[in-house]
Amino acid sequence: MTPLAEALLAMASAEVGHGARVIFIAGPQGVGKSTAMAALTGAIPDSVSLGLDDFYLTRGERMALARDVHPLFETRGPPGTHDVALLMETLARLKASRAEERIAVPAFDKAADERRPQAEWPMLAGALRVIFVEGWMMGVAADLSSPEAAPLNAVEAEDAFGAWRAYQEAQLAGPYQRLWDMADAFLYIDAPEFDTVLGWRMQQEETTLGVAPGGLPQTRQAWVARFILHYQRLTERLLAGERRPGQSVAVDRFRQPRLQN
Repeated sequence: MTPLAEALLAMASAEVGHGARVIFIAGPQGVGKSTAMAALTGAIPDSVSLGLDDFYLTRGERMALARDVHPLFETRGPPGTHDVALLMETLARLKASRAEERIAVPAFDKAADERRPQAEWPMLAGALRVIFVEGWMMGVAADLSSPEAAPLNAVEAEDAFGAWRAYQEAQLAGPYQRLWDMADAFLYIDAPEFDTVLGWRMQQEETTLGVAPGGLPQTRQAWVARFILHYQRLTERLLAGERRPGQSVAVDRFRQPRLQN
């Protein structure tokens, strides 16, 4: 059994006062969170896995955010582009559910860049023991001074007056912190460095598009390279330990657990 599986099984086995145990798992894009969750929920009775990605705002809501706050919010993923209230409501309903109940859980269609109609949401059985929620930034701390710092990359340089970063940090300090409060435990999958994430995200894109390794067109490679820059600051913040207390599993660039000294 891998260190990741061992850590999650230990967390899932811990007792809570009432209702389901809620465990948040954070890790950079392409590290394999969704794959690990699918395997573990199959092995742990009465458990489910939710993805932060399924709780994006609707496209219309995100376009309004891009219009009213900053055009960079056209890209989904950063803080402020999720319906945090919907995720908190869903978690509360799942925790309080009984065995005979079925709870509808939102689903997002990335190809259409839109939340699926409610009639297409999956139905989950109630009376759960464990609820996993995986996402790239779960548990990250807010830093309200961040918008005053120099841009880290070309994407941040497009945010000349810091409006994009300021809104993200305000959201992290408010709604997302209240979401983090709902967790009973956090597990962090730590990459060696941010540069590793680009390779992982390229591989993820190859799988999504069904192309051979190294076969992404140059235009798509350029898109991926720009896309991950939206996530750099907060990914590096997580790797620096600016996050809620929790367990961590460090992996190498091949996504294998790193030996601890």
